[in-house]
Amino acid sequence: MLVDPRFVGLAEQFFHLFRESHDGGGALAVYLHGEPVIDVWAGWSTRNERWRDDTVALSFSTGKGVASTVLHRLAQRGLIDYDTPVAAYWPEFAAAGKADITVRELMSHRAGLHRVRGLVPGRLGLMEQDRMVAALAAAAPDRRRMTTPGYHAVTYGSLAAELATRASGTPFTDLVRTEIAEPLGIPEFWYQVPAEERHRIAKVFPRINPFGVPWEATSFVLSRLPKLRDIADAGMPEGFDQLVRNPAIHDCVMPGWNGVFSARALARMYGALANRGNLDGVQFLQEDTLEQLSEVQVHARDYVLGINMDWRLGYHAAMVASRSQHPHAFGHYGLGGSGAFADPETGLSLAFVTNRMGNAVTPFADLRLPRLGANAESIAQRL
Repeated sequence: MLVDPRFVGLAEQFFHLFRESHDGGGALAVYLHGEPVIDVWAGWSTRNERWRDDTVALSFSTGKGVASTVLHRLAQRGLIDYDTPVAAYWPEFAAAGKADITVRELMSHRAGLHRVRGLVPGRLGLMEQDRMVAALAAAAPDRRRMTTPGYHAVTYGSLAAELATRASGTPFTDLVRTEIAEPLGIPEFWYQVPAEERHRIAKVFPRINPFGVPWEATSFVLSRLPKLRDIADAGMPEGFDQLVRNPAIHDCVMPGWNGVFSARALARMYGALANRGNLDGVQFLQEDTLEQLSEVQVHARDYVLGINMDWRLGYHAAMVASRSQHPHAFGHYGLGGSGAFADPETGLSLAFVTNRMGNAVTPFADLRLPRLGANAESIAQRL
């Protein structure tokens, strides 16, 4: 474990989250100006096993930030241009009126392809990447995309992965390794988890069913309510509650939700983004690329989430539970509470992963990460 004396209070706050086995477990990692200052873990990875220093966690939408960073690495090498139509790299994408949708629009959730409910048939359809990609290429975009973003809760990962593969000619999992893991010197950026590493994955619990109501019933009801229909369409595909517990998901590439990471890996990646793209003397991203990826692309109410997200290119604003605003901080959080962010203004990056889904009321999210982030930002601002 690592605890910089200046961040002792943050470490204590983290340890208080995991006192009993029903609290599950988690890990917290923090970088400041490119240097690690916190690397701690606590709690239980299963009902009977303690969280270890090498435990990793299914982190859901946190993986969108990693997938987006792959695209930025390709962009700075000239393989992708943000203002070029996606169809220039992926010709089939031009179908159904999508010929002019740009990479910039796709990465800021303005492609109008949020619908995953019913996109491919069957409870295991999401695991068939080729089928998912073909269905997205053939789909007609939502017309609301012209005026407002709509969160691509599940589909974003498939779109980003296919775009990266088409533009580079390299399988997406290889890109994650060569563009993220190897330059950063840490392996735990996985969508397809190596068989010999799967014993390290913490067990997700207690459930992802909202309020304990059966998944299919909740999805059906929400899909019939005008103000909530888009949430069901974007994030509640058939059988998803069972799919997240299926070990076979670790054989697949579903970057919108099946990323498996360690907190230290995520903090290291965002640590580079918070430190002018530099980490350990390696220029991970150029400063002009960082300026583009962190710039707010759209300031409007997201028609799926119903709130203003200020989407960047693949990231959203850091959700920090603090009265003071952190306008330059960005990252990506995931279902259940995991997430990571970078703040170039303070030089801070923070990552939190956990297997305990949300709180006693809802599995979708809670205030653990925002509160940890607020404390970390407060410390960084005083230094």
